[in-house]
Amino acid sequence: MRNALEHCVIFITCPNLEEGRGLARGLVEEKLAACVNVVHNLESIYWWQGKIESSAEVLLIVKTSQSKWEALQHWVKSHHSYTVPEIIALPILEGNLAYLAWIGESVS
Repeated sequence: MRNALEHCVIFITCPNLEEGRGLARGLVEEKLAACVNVVHNLESIYWWQGKIESSAEVLLIVKTSQSKWEALQHWVKSHHSYTVPEIIALPILEGNLAYLAWIGESVS
């Protein structure tokens, strides 16, 4: 039985669907993620270089193991087009134990 705290959900934003799909596929192929949801038609409003910006973006929702965090972050930074990509990890506090076991098996 897996402990939910062994896993996390990571948010990554991308400038377009093509890059988002490429990053998602790469993360799964490299076994850095068990699953990546690609959510498009997203608008982000944010501070950048002293002014408020607005951009159409794609959000990646990544399910993985906490142990993959460092490698995943490094891989994304080396393959992402943004200078400062959003890569934010949130712990999974609870979840379907069978699903959590599948995450662990998929990234091992």
